[in-house]
Amino acid sequence: LFLPDELDLNDYCISRPSSTYFVRAIGNSMTDIGLHSGDLLIVDKAEKAHHGDIVIAEIEGEFTVKRLLLKPRPGLQAMNPAYPTLWPEPEQLQIFGVVTAFVHKTRGHD
Repeated sequence: LFLPDELDLNDYCISRPSSTYFVRAIGNSMTDIGLHSGDLLIVDKAEKAHHGDIVIAEIEGEFTVKRLLLKPRPGLQAMNPAYPTLWPEPEQLQIFGVVTAFVHKTRGHD
């Protein structure tokens, strides 16, 4: 266990403030990576999305948080086996940013 003398969560979690935004997760499709409904997502819209990244995406007007698959074809994978992998047509998939960190409260969480 290491306790830094000073810790600024903004410095730790945000590398590009001008392209970073926060959203709250809704739903349980990502619980296998520890991401739960109500968690705070830190999203960088300037970060290039790569295969395996957790992203904010839009499919047919709906926003979702999923793991981006690029091979063998574009898809959005839930990290909970109760939810299916989504296989949208490439023109239906728009990435709004890469989740670079998230905050999960272990107590006092609504």
